Amino acid sequence: MTELLQYEFMRRALIAAVLVGLVTPVIGTFLVQRRLALLGDGIGHVALTGVALGLMTSTSPVVTAAVVATLGAVLMELVRVRTRTSGDVALALLFYGGIAGGVLLIGLTPGASNATLTSFLFGSVSTVAEEDIWVVGVLAVGVLAILAIFGRELFVLCQDEEVARAHGLPVRFLSILLAVTAALTVVIAMRVVGVLMVSALMIVPVAAAQQLSRSFRVTMGLAVLIGLLSSVGGLTTAFYSDLAPGATIVLLALAVYCVAVVAGGVLRRATKGHGVAPPSGDPTDTMLQTDRGKVTP
Repeated sequence: MTELLQYEFMRRALIAAVLVGLVTPVIGTFLVQRRLALLGDGIGHVALTGVALGLMTSTSPVVTAAVVATLGAVLMELVRVRTRTSGDVALALLFYGGIAGGVLLIGLTPGASNATLTSFLFGSVSTVAEEDIWVVGVLAVGVLAILAIFGRELFVLCQDEEVARAHGLPVRFLSILLAVTAALTVVIAMRVVGVLMVSALMIVPVAAAQQLSRSFRVTMGLAVLIGLLSSVGGLTTAFYSDLAPGATIVLLALAVYCVAVVAGGVLRRATKGHGVAPPSGDPTDTMLQTDRGKVTP
C-alpha cells in the first residue's frame, strides 16, 4: 500500500475511488427501491455526449458531462410523464441517443482518438487530474446533501408513488430530483469505472446488502461498506496485478455479492431453524422486494 501512495496519480485515483464507493451505493439504494436499476446505464451514455462536448470545446469533460447528464435525466422524466412513453422506452431512447451523440461528437473532435473514447467508456484512473478530483468532490457533497435533505420524501416516493401523492408530496419534483441526483452520481464514478460499468457500482453493492438485511437504512450502510471495499480493493488489486481498474472493481463487487448470497442463505436457515422471527422494526424502513431470496415488507 505504501508503494501505491508514492505515485501522485494513484493518490488522486484513491481519492476518486473513495468518493465513488461512498456515493454510488447511496443513490443506488433508492434506484433499486424504485425499480430503476438500469437508469445509471442510460444516464451514463448521455454523459458520454457531455464528455465529447467538453473535448470539442476544450473545457472540462467532467463539468460538461454533469450538465448534459442532468439535462438528459430531466428530459427522460418529462418524456415519461408528459407522453405515452413508458419508463423503459424513455430509458432506451436516452440510452441510444446518448451513446450515438457521444461517438459522433468525439469523431468530429480534432485530436480525439479511440483511446480517448475508451478511457471514458471503461475508465482510466491514470488520467484523473487534480481538477477532476475537485469537481467530483463538489458533486459528491452535493449528492449527499440532496439525499440528506430529501431522503425521507424520496424513500416514500420509491416505496409507492401513489402513497407519496396521497400524502401531498411533490411527486414530479421528487422524481426529477432523483433522476438528477443519479446523473450527478454517474459523473462522479465515470472517471474510475467508465460510463459502461458505472451502473454496476450503483446496483451490485445494494443487491449484495439486500441479501443480509431487510432494513432500508442498514441495507444502505452495508452497501456503502461494500462499495468502498470494492472501489479501494479493486483499485489496489489492479495496481499490483496490472489489470484494468474499472473491470477489477466491478468483478470484486460481484464476488462480494456471491459471498453475500451464500451468507444470507445461511443466516436465513439459521434464523428459521431457531424459530427466531425477523425484527419488525419501523415499517417505513423496510426494503420493498419481491424476488425470492430478498426481503418483503
